[in-house]
Amino acid sequence: MQSLDVLTREWRIAVVAGDGIGPELVDSATAVLRAAVEADGDTVAFSWIDGGAGEYLRSGRSLGPGMVERLRDDYDAVLKGPVGLPDVRHSDGTEAGLLGGVLRLGLDTYANVRPIWLLPGVRTPTTHRPGDIDYVIVRENTEGLYLSRGSGVVTSSAACDQLMVTRAGCERAARFAFETARGRQGAPADGVRRVTCVDKSNVLRSFAFMRAVTVEVGQEYPDIELDFRYADAAAHDLISDPGHFDVVLTENFLGDVLSDLGAATVGGLGMCPSGNIGDRAAYFEPIHGSAPPLAGTDRANPISQILSAALLLEHIGLTGAAARIHAAVRSALADGAIKLTAQGQPERGTRACTEAVLERL
Repeated sequence: MQSLDVLTREWRIAVVAGDGIGPELVDSATAVLRAAVEADGDTVAFSWIDGGAGEYLRSGRSLGPGMVERLRDDYDAVLKGPVGLPDVRHSDGTEAGLLGGVLRLGLDTYANVRPIWLLPGVRTPTTHRPGDIDYVIVRENTEGLYLSRGSGVVTSSAACDQLMVTRAGCERAARFAFETARGRQGAPADGVRRVTCVDKSNVLRSFAFMRAVTVEVGQEYPDIELDFRYADAAAHDLISDPGHFDVVLTENFLGDVLSDLGAATVGGLGMCPSGNIGDRAAYFEPIHGSAPPLAGTDRANPISQILSAALLLEHIGLTGAAARIHAAVRSALADGAIKLTAQGQPERGTRACTEAVLERL
C-alpha cells in the first residue's frame, strides 16, 4: 500500500468491476467517489482490473498473475464490485471465479468491517426507527471455517471441513474491534462503547479459545465494555434489541451469516457496504453477490457500492469527502428522492438513484 498521506493530490484506486450487476454498481460508485474527491481539489486515477467469474471463464484464473502484489503495492486502495456467476463451478460443486479467498489471504486483509445502519426513509420488516440500528460487525477474515475453502476432505459417503483459529489471528481481529469501538460514539441504546464477542464457546473448543484470547486483549481496553453472545442468541438479539450493539466481533463464517441477518433489518443487502482491511492493503465492496438476473435492468441498488466507496475514502484519510457521500445518501433517502421497493431495489432505477446522490454532494 502507498503512504496514506493526506497531502497526496492524486489518489490511485484499482477497480475490479466484477460480474452480473457489478459493472453498473461500480460505475455509480466511481462517479460519486470522483465527484466527492474533486470537490476538495484532489484528483483520482482509476485503474480497471479484470477479475471474477468472467475472467475465470476467459483465462482459467479469477485474477491475473502478479495482480495481488500490484494491488498491494501500486494503489492506495481497491474498490471491488460483486463477483461470481451461479453456473461457473469447480468440479467439486463449489463456486469458481470468486475473489474472496484470493484477495483476503493474498493481501492479508484480516478484518472484514461491515457497518449495519438503519437510514431515514428506509422501510424494513421490523418496527425499528432510524438511529435504532448502528453497529459494526468486525469479522475475522483470514481463518475460521472458511480457511478450509478448497481443502476439505470428501469421500463418497462423507465430507469434512475444519474450523481453525490461531492466537495471532484472534488477537489482531479483537484488537481491531476494540480500536473500532474507541472511534465510535457507543451503542444507540445507551451510548456505551462496547465490543460483543459472538461465538459458540459452549460447544466448540475453537470458539472457547477465541473467547479466551478476546478476554486477554480486552484487558488492554478498560474504557471499552466487553460482553458476549452465543451465535444463536446473537441472531435473536440483533433483531429484537439491535440498539444494544456497538461493535460485534465474530469468526469468519458467523460474521458472514449474521451480517446478512443485519442487512434484512436495514433495507436489504443493497444497503450494506464493507471493507477488507489489513496492515498493508485494503479493498472495499458490497456484502452481496452479483445478482445476474438484475444485470443490465437498471434495477440494482447502488447504495451498498457507493457506501463502500465512502469507507474507502475514510480509510485513505479523505474523511470530508466520505462524510459528504454519507450525507448525500442520507438526504436522498430522507427526502424521498430515493425510494426502495419491498425487494430493496430503487423505484426509479440504478441511474436515477446515483444521480440523486450526485446532486446532493
